[in-house]
Amino acid sequence: MTAAARIAEAYTAACLVELDALKPGNVHRHAEGHGMTVADFERSAGVSAPALTRRGASVGSRILDAVQATRAAVGQNTNLGIVLLSAPLAAAAERGELDLRVALARVLEALDLDDARAVFAAIAAANPGGLGTAERHDVRAPPTVALREAMADAAARDLVARQYVTDFADVFGVGAPTFTAAMADGAVAAEAATAVYLAFLATDLDSHIARKFGREIAEALRNEAAARRDMLVDPARRYEALMAWDTELKARGLNPGTSADLTVASIFAAYLSAMREERLASIRQE
Repeated sequence: MTAAARIAEAYTAACLVELDALKPGNVHRHAEGHGMTVADFERSAGVSAPALTRRGASVGSRILDAVQATRAAVGQNTNLGIVLLSAPLAAAAERGELDLRVALARVLEALDLDDARAVFAAIAAANPGGLGTAERHDVRAPPTVALREAMADAAARDLVARQYVTDFADVFGVGAPTFTAAMADGAVAAEAATAVYLAFLATDLDSHIARKFGREIAEALRNEAAARRDMLVDPARRYEALMAWDTELKARGLNPGTSADLTVASIFAAYLSAMREERLASIRQE
């Protein structure tokens, strides 16, 4: 299997594991919602993978092509945040360096005005809920700065943008370690993904919720998540409680989409890091 194929496999696997996870308020195999189905997300993962893992492509072109492929396949925005987070990780992984975070930092540092043009076009085409307008670097206008600078302007209000200026600090500092630790403790991948989702939801204001409903509701949701994250040990009771909360959130129209996007990116990063560890072990054995 080629390196590109392995990266694509890791990306698709991360998307599918996230769908298997019980993520209150979000779309998952246990309960769909918000006018979207699990099949929409499965299809989105499949059609976006080739663009995201196209060897040698710029980050911006990966994102734009993946968004266009997704909209052509499912007719709506199912994975903009996932694509924005996964493209730099895929580009970093193909560099072949043993330290994924070092490679990622170099990818992010090299982002330019062409990347900004492509990403602005992708965001405008996806038209995520609550997008609104911005005084500076509005995606409906031609960019005047490189992509990382534009992301820096939005980082205070958007967790996806924040990853671009912190070298994915939340993904590598919260999400990927949570997933790896849960797996090491014997959780199946879907359970580990739920732990990641709840960790993000309990730690920061979900950007999607804050944009659509305001910071007060986003803050209340964070408090609800913090109260529920470690409330039950028994798996059956935990499932029932989280499903009840899922029903409640969907009835209120609340979809913590950014926390779900970060969950996919964290699983993807964990899988890519595991690939690096395998390569390092192989080198040591030579």
